[in-house]
Amino acid sequence: MLVKYCCAQQIAEMAAENERVGDCSDEMETVEEEEARQIESKKVLNFSNLFAAAELMDKLQTLPAPVKRRIKALKKLQLEATNVEAKFFEEVHDLECKYHKLYSPLYEKRFTILTGAYEPNEDECQWPSDEEEELSKDLDNKAKIEEKKEEAPTSDIPVKGIPEFWLTVFKNVGPLCDMVQEHDEPILKHLVDIKTIFIEKPMGFVLEFHFEPNEYFSNTILTKEYDMKCVPDEDDPFSFEGPEIYRCRGCTINWNKGKNVTLKTVKKKQKHKSRGLVRLVTKTVQAESFFNFFSPPAVPDDVNEDDVDEDLRNVLTTDFEIGEGIQDEDFDDEEEEEDDEEDDEEDEDSDNKDNAKIANDKNCKQQ
Repeated sequence: MLVKYCCAQQIAEMAAENERVGDCSDEMETVEEEEARQIESKKVLNFSNLFAAAELMDKLQTLPAPVKRRIKALKKLQLEATNVEAKFFEEVHDLECKYHKLYSPLYEKRFTILTGAYEPNEDECQWPSDEEEELSKDLDNKAKIEEKKEEAPTSDIPVKGIPEFWLTVFKNVGPLCDMVQEHDEPILKHLVDIKTIFIEKPMGFVLEFHFEPNEYFSNTILTKEYDMKCVPDEDDPFSFEGPEIYRCRGCTINWNKGKNVTLKTVKKKQKHKSRGLVRLVTKTVQAESFFNFFSPPAVPDDVNEDDVDEDLRNVLTTDFEIGEGIQDEDFDDEEEEEDDEEDDEEDEDSDNKDNAKIANDKNCKQQ
C-alpha cells in the first residue's frame, strides 16, 4: 500500500511539474508570439509607408509638366522660408543671451538667499498665500483643537538659508528624479547653485554645477557643455525645426579615494576551461548615478548621424533633453505638465476644445 501511495505521489508530482512546465512554456510562447506580432506590425507599417510613398511618387510622375514645374517653384519658396526661419531662431538665441544678463543678478540674489549669505527683508518676503500655506493654516487650526497634543521638540540651532534646495528640486522634477540614486543624495546636498553660461557664436551653452567643499570630490564646479546648430540640413532642409543640440562634453570629476559613486565592485565566479577550478573574480563596473551625466558617450565628428547606434542615439537624445531643460530652468513647467495630465482626466471635453483652439491659432500663425 505504501509503495502504491508513493508511486501515486510521484505520478501526481510529475503531473504537477509537467503542468508547471507547460504553463511556463505557454507564457514563453505568449511572449514570443507578442514579440512576433510587434515585429510583423512594424513590417506592415513600414510596408504601408513605402507603399504610400511609392503611390505618391507614381502620382507625381503622372502630373503634367507645367504642374511639376510649379511644384519645384513651391519647394524653392519653402526652402527660402526655412532659411528665414533659421534667421529668426538665431535672433531668438541672441535675445536669450541678452536677457540672460538681466536674469543674472536675480539668480545671484537667489544664490545668496539659498546659502544664507543674505536674509530677505519683510518687503521682499511679501507674497500672496498659496495652496501650501492655506493647507498649513488648516492643519494648524485642527492641531489647536486637539487638547492633548504633544508639542514637537524644536532645535535651538538656527537654520541657514534653505537646506538641500537643489536636492529637493532634483527629486521632484521628472527626468532628473529618475537619474538621482540613493547614493547620490548625500553628494547633492552639497550642491549650492546651477548656472547657465550662454555662448552666442558658435551657438551653445554651458551648465555649471557649483558645490561646497565636500568629502566626495575636490572639484568645486562640474561643467557640461552643449554645442548647438541652427542651419537646415542640406540633404533634408524641410525637417528643420529650429536650433538643436548636436554635441556635448562633460568634465573629469576628481573623486576622493573610495567615494566614486559611478563605479561599483562586483564579485563573479569564474571557471577554468581545462582544469575546472572555480575562482572568485572581483570586477569594477559602472553603477547607475546622476554623476554619469558628466561622462556622456562620445561620438566622433566624422560619423554620420544615421550611422550612430540606436541605443547610443537614445542616450544622447535623453541627455540633450535634460540639458536643455536645466538650461531653461524648466522646473516649474514640469510640475504644471503633471497637473495638466490630471486635469485632462477630469475634464477631457474642455481640454479638447482648448486644444482645437490652440491648433487653429497655430495654423493662423503658420499661414
